[in-house]
Amino acid sequence: MIRKRARCRAELFREMGNFNEQLVSAGVMLAGEGLHPSSKGKRVLCSGKQRTVLDGPFTETKELIAGFWLWEVKSIEEGVEWIRRSPFQEGEIELRPVFGPDDFGDALPPDVAAQEERLRAATAQTKP
Repeated sequence: MIRKRARCRAELFREMGNFNEQLVSAGVMLAGEGLHPSSKGKRVLCSGKQRTVLDGPFTETKELIAGFWLWEVKSIEEGVEWIRRSPFQEGEIELRPVFGPDDFGDALPPDVAAQEERLRAATAQTKP
């Protein structure tokens, strides 16, 4: 039984690795990582200036994030098409756009927009 599970897990790792290779080759994948279970995590609740730290596991939570990808696609529909090619056999995948400066319109002060642009450029330079 354990060997069968290990074989299944190894095959899933290979399939996910191959899928990630396709995403990288297509210039879609910017980042992606699996996350440890909530038992190894913490939550920080913010109320005004006060911070309360809660240790995992978070058993009351109905939905937890197990990992993430950050993709650059032309549309959310393109993201859906990529997920249709993924090796997942069960579970649920949520797709959401990342905010950009244009999403805030005139509400984003010019100095904050300039700061964001500078920070994005700085983080892009620190990548290997």
